[in-house]
Amino acid sequence: MTTSEALKLNLEQVLWGKPWYGEPILGIISSINFVKSFEKPAWARHSIVEIVLHMLSWTEEVMDRLNGLNAQTPSSGDWPEPGLPDEQKWQTYVNDLRLVNVNLITVIQNFPCNDWNNLINDQRENETITTYKQLVEGFIQHQVYHAGQISILQKSKNG
Repeated sequence: MTTSEALKLNLEQVLWGKPWYGEPILGIISSINFVKSFEKPAWARHSIVEIVLHMLSWTEEVMDRLNGLNAQTPSSGDWPEPGLPDEQKWQTYVNDLRLVNVNLITVIQNFPCNDWNNLINDQRENETITTYKQLVEGFIQHQVYHAGQISILQKSKNG
């Protein structure tokens, strides 16, 4: 199995497959109603919708890096502001997350096999330079971490 195939399979498993830890990310997110998505318990740092937008923005940033752009904070921001609660807006965020991950999987599939161990374009000071393979592996871990946060928030009572 090539690096592209292994990374693609791993990402697909955590997004909509049958990951070993339980519910896939998009299954978790798709089951949340918009009211719950905008709630922020007093003990929580972020609401579900804020975490989803953070995941979305970093998916776009990883795709940019795989396409050879310099590493930076995501163009939409690290923690984009979701605005006022709105059901259509929530559904758009969920659909955008699904679509951007489909696009990321295409980029991973088409990434040159010989380039996975090359260093990403990162000229920021004091940043750990990683390879493209490490970037995608770390990104998958990042998304699973936030899916866990979302699951906790989903099951919590507001307050």
